[in-house]
Amino acid sequence: MMLKRFLSIPTLHLVRNMSSGKGNLVLTSSKDRIFYISINRPEKKNCVNHETALELIKAFSQFEADDSCDIAIFSGEGGTFCAGYDLSEVAQGKFPQGPEAAEFLSKYRFMGPSMMRLSKPLIAAIEGFAVAGGFELSLLADMRVASEASQFGVLCRRFGVPLLDGGTIRLPAIVGFSRAMDLILTGRQIDAKEAYNWGIVNRLSPPGKTLKVAEELARDIIRHPQACLRVDRDSAYNATFDAKDYQSAFDFELNNGIPVLDEATRGAGRFIRKEHKL
Repeated sequence: MMLKRFLSIPTLHLVRNMSSGKGNLVLTSSKDRIFYISINRPEKKNCVNHETALELIKAFSQFEADDSCDIAIFSGEGGTFCAGYDLSEVAQGKFPQGPEAAEFLSKYRFMGPSMMRLSKPLIAAIEGFAVAGGFELSLLADMRVASEASQFGVLCRRFGVPLLDGGTIRLPAIVGFSRAMDLILTGRQIDAKEAYNWGIVNRLSPPGKTLKVAEELARDIIRHPQACLRVDRDSAYNATFDAKDYQSAFDFELNNGIPVLDEATRGAGRFIRKEHKL
């Protein structure tokens, strides 16, 4: 079953030990079964430093543990999603190093939650730039809603900074190998329309309206029976990233789906009784 199979969120003892206790770098709230996570460094174009990465890990772990929320929306304050890691801190050597860093990086990554396998859906609501590590963070989401004025790209290529937060793993899975190489090797910037045509972006919105469109999408997802939805989502992740072959993907899908057949029986009954509109 999904909850036994899925890659669990690590404990937060290391994060608590490394955090200096600064707050408000990441804003969280919840309403109507939607959990909201927003990077709050607008003066830095929401570039992530180590402290922000720790706060993001806490926020995503809080969402994962919150049974009152079925989905999360991930955004950035001040008209920018995230322009990557804070290179001013990299230039000063202010990033995880040494034995403690090795333990941290065995569970997380420089941008924070990049290695997390959430058991519930995540939507990224993107205004402005989602570039470099910020682009990688956006790929953590199941779906992306983007402003028509937003920009994407592996801009860290221009400065000799490697992709360390899942970009080389998730981007080829989303757009295919050749298009992934186009972005990874050239470091070029693409606009929202091209990102939409490539399948990076799922919904386009007018500038300033991405959160509203993301909320509408979230409500569409929430209205469905959640146990079955999460099982199918988990099976899709397994087939994409974990399954060793075709047969093992089918086996996982079957074993993952059987435990929620009670929900399927109830749903079929509602359909036969015409209690549920298509």
